[in-house]
Amino acid sequence: MKPSTILLFTLCLSACGVARPVLESDSTKVEVKVVEKIVKDTAWVELPVIVEKVATLDTASVLENKYAKSEAVVSGGVLHHSLQTKPVREPVEVQIKETVRDSIVYRDRIQTRTVEVEKKLTWWQSLKLKAGGVFLILIVIAILYLFLKFTNLLNPKLL
Repeated sequence: MKPSTILLFTLCLSACGVARPVLESDSTKVEVKVVEKIVKDTAWVELPVIVEKVATLDTASVLENKYAKSEAVVSGGVLHHSLQTKPVREPVEVQIKETVRDSIVYRDRIQTRTVEVEKKLTWWQSLKLKAGGVFLILIVIAILYLFLKFTNLLNPKLL
């Protein structure tokens, strides 16, 4: 048998697998939307109550609108005039700038889970996984020894 065939056969018998962990990836993306819009709203303005009185030498008069009432009365040749505002709540249209912020979080997650196998490894398979590197080195050394012995390089004979 050729030494290369022995080497190839030995390498085929000593093959083993390596367990590698699966790396988890976690990516997060945040998208923020800002929407600004102008909203028309109604504000109420309250007018204060104001009272004023005036005395004059003139004729009688009465004035009134939705904000105030004015009365003038002549008494003893003197005109007494009063102005009184009414308590009124007046609506005023106001434009308000409204900002709405909305954020959406996109998150991609890979979850790892333990999967049970149908049957456990045999003692030979677990031994190959645990001590595969050591056996491989020993096999290479043995093959190298046998190769050198069969080619007479290890123990040359003198003529």
